[in-house]
Amino acid sequence: MVASSVAINARPVGWLRGFSFDAVYIFGILGAALISGWFVIDNPGLFPAVFVLNGWLLGYHHVVSTYTRLTFDKQSFSEHRFLILWLPLIVLAAVVTAWAMFGSWVLTTAYLYWQWWHYTRQSYGVSRIYSRKAALPLNDKLTNLTIYAVPVWGILYRSYQAPGEYLFTEVKVLPVPFWLVSVAGAFALIVTAGWISQQLKAYSEGRLPVAHTLYMCSHLIVFGAGYLLISDINHGWLVLNIWHNCQYILTVWMFNNNRFKNQIDTRHRFLSYLSQRKNVVVYFAVCLAISTVFYSTLATTLNWISPALAIVTSLPLFAVAYQTINFHHYVVDAVIWKVRKKSLRQNLGIAN
Repeated sequence: MVASSVAINARPVGWLRGFSFDAVYIFGILGAALISGWFVIDNPGLFPAVFVLNGWLLGYHHVVSTYTRLTFDKQSFSEHRFLILWLPLIVLAAVVTAWAMFGSWVLTTAYLYWQWWHYTRQSYGVSRIYSRKAALPLNDKLTNLTIYAVPVWGILYRSYQAPGEYLFTEVKVLPVPFWLVSVAGAFALIVTAGWISQQLKAYSEGRLPVAHTLYMCSHLIVFGAGYLLISDINHGWLVLNIWHNCQYILTVWMFNNNRFKNQIDTRHRFLSYLSQRKNVVVYFAVCLAISTVFYSTLATTLNWISPALAIVTSLPLFAVAYQTINFHHYVVDAVIWKVRKKSLRQNLGIAN
């Protein structure tokens, strides 16, 4: 019995880096997202300003963070050459073709549903990282169902709402009857209740994976608020977008910091310098500067081209350009963030 008790209490809490980092990663990000949502709900007229500010400080930055893994050193560029050089052209062709066949609304609709899947899958991936940190079984069906149940309920509810516009543009949604939303909601509540019961049992037995449990709670809260509790689709999007962007930015920084283990690598001098813990402010400043220059140049170029292009076509340049960037980012993330890869696990600080 003594040996059993020691084994139980020896289970690691499962922090990604330690209490201070994980407190920001779980509670700080969640708080920022919820407070931002509350602010725009209370001040709806300021949503456009918050939308622009979020895009500049977080949205663009989070996309550029991906390129610290792809282009900031020669080895990464060589490894991901197709994703950098050819995939953008393929995605651009697909976006233009979709617009030509169906109109502008199809880009917004694709963004609505793909973004939902992208956010859900990222959160699933983070939950798997926490599971590995706590040495939890990865085939826990109840936990996996809980991760997906509330997001599925949420996107079905948004489809049932059938908003005519989404982020200032026309959108068309899948026709979803209320009974399907109700069934999905009942299933999500039952599954979540079962998961909570499972965690309470683990707590009573002294084997609760604290960090993983706290992260799961933040996941349920943010998806519940963003898709179900907040009636306005744009305000709900803001909550989810801020949460997702901040989470991604910190995950990439953690990956790069772990990769170089607080030392300068002469083969990757620039990125390894930026990724040192003491240079964290410089790292974020460089990413923000790159994103600001890139997107400002893109906007200026599109503003210059649009009037001339309007003479021969009605192609919505801004929608095409920005959705191409978004969709390319979604595809790239699906390729480079597979936790089953040993090298990725090592750079995320998880050995198993």
